[in-house]
Amino acid sequence: MTDLPSLIAAFTTLFVIIDPVGLAPLFLAMTQGMSPAQRRRIGFRACGVAAVLLLTFAFTGEALLEFVGISMPAFRIAGGVLLFLTALDMLFERRQARREDQTDGAMEPDHDPSVFPLAIPLIAGPGAIAAIILLTGQAESALGVGAVLLVMFLVLGLVLVLFLASTLLERILGKTGINVVTRLLGMLLAALAIQFILDGLRGSGFGV
Repeated sequence: MTDLPSLIAAFTTLFVIIDPVGLAPLFLAMTQGMSPAQRRRIGFRACGVAAVLLLTFAFTGEALLEFVGISMPAFRIAGGVLLFLTALDMLFERRQARREDQTDGAMEPDHDPSVFPLAIPLIAGPGAIAAIILLTGQAESALGVGAVLLVMFLVLGLVLVLFLASTLLERILGKTGINVVTRLLGMLLAALAIQFILDGLRGSGFGV
């Protein structure tokens, strides 16, 4: 796993599954109306939580899920259901309505999407968890495991860079553009959630 072709394969696998480019507009939609400072905090927190989760599964593997009696298909279905609820929020502007209900002097903390759904299941979702378990399992030495983890941090670094660039993207799109993108991404996120559920059902033996 320390040779260049293996490292490239590991990077490609994690990059495609985590999809930093595809996550950037989702991050923008979920942090609509927030200040650049708030976005930075959420971006760093989301990537940090995702890194901890992936590290945990890299070293404990499926044993952790089995210990608490959760199968990977069940984990995938649960992630899909929770992701679908987020998609409904994006489609029907429920998050925006909550913001408008707050009074100007109320200084209540807004919805923080850093842990859910950004860190999990969008960054460290079932696919990324399964991939990191597989890649570390294929490593034949501690050096190989370290190389896989280095690749993982590189991909998460790309996610963070694109998250931090979201403010520039917001300026380019404008308020109307952001609303249109939010609706479109809500539909795509709903479809992704359904795919998570179908994959989970298929993996559990329902043959969907």
